[in-house]
Amino acid sequence: MAVRLRLMRMGKKKQPTYRVVAADSRSPRDGRFIEILGTYQPRLEPSGVQIDNDRAVHWLSVGAQPSEAVQKLLTISGAIAQFKGEEFVPPVPPAPKEVAEPVKPAAAKEEAKSEKVEEAAPETPAEAEAVEEAVEEASEGDAKDES
Repeated sequence: MAVRLRLMRMGKKKQPTYRVVAADSRSPRDGRFIEILGTYQPRLEPSGVQIDNDRAVHWLSVGAQPSEAVQKLLTISGAIAQFKGEEFVPPVPPAPKEVAEPVKPAAAKEEAKSEKVEEAAPETPAEAEAVEEAVEEASEGDAKDES
């Protein structure tokens, strides 16, 4: 009997989770298996890998052949290094992506207006009076246009 370490699909439609199993190579993908070795959850961020390394090493030592996907998972969990007698160095997960906060259009307009007001602020009292007079004249002109 040729034993393979492979993934067995579980979970709902479009939401897969996998079991890592030792199974006869002639049995179907989701069919009969000999032993459950762990789980793989690809939808988590980062992906969740939980494998019983001692049992995986046992199956590798008696001649079980891992599939390509299980080979990668065993490398991540450290079972391959343990099987070969090497020191396991855990892989460093990638740093989470920093997402910049989106600027709300209304908030951006308010910030721009406040910056313009600050830039246009007069520095001397004489300039302040001149600005007030200009604003009053503009508002009077608008009032005349409306009537």
